[in-house]
Amino acid sequence: MEKRFEYLETKLIYQEKTIEELNEVVTNQQNQMDELLKKILALEEHMKVVLPSIIRNREEESPPPHY
Repeated sequence: MEKRFEYLETKLIYQEKTIEELNEVVTNQQNQMDELLKKILALEEHMKVVLPSIIRNREEESPPPHY
């Protein structure tokens, strides 16, 4: 019975450590995703300024000069 208790206690400690490590990984990934989203939104705004005709819908564009 004592060996079984020690085994379970050891396993629990290992699982707690694993959960902490996984939580750190998830937190880091979330931070990376947040940063990437900021960069994507900044690029989108930049593209709207630099290449407005590509971003706009056709209905929003002025007709070409030969019309």
